[in-house]
Amino acid sequence: MENDEMMIHVRFAPDGSVATIGERPSELSTQQWFNLLASSTTDSYETLSGGRALFRLPKQQVEQLKSSAA
Repeated sequence: MENDEMMIHVRFAPDGSVATIGERPSELSTQQWFNLLASSTTDSYETLSGGRALFRLPKQQVEQLKSSAA
């Protein structure tokens, strides 16, 4: 069975801004992509240690969000 969940990793700068984020469409900055994910999803964000976090989302939802950003 194919795993249809994606993990989008986020790294934050010391000032709290988004330094890097996975699966980012080229049309959006790192902060814009983070803001879109955070505002469009619920219960999918997980805070990690060391200025890191991740979103666990269905692959189909990530593709829909990416296409809406285009």
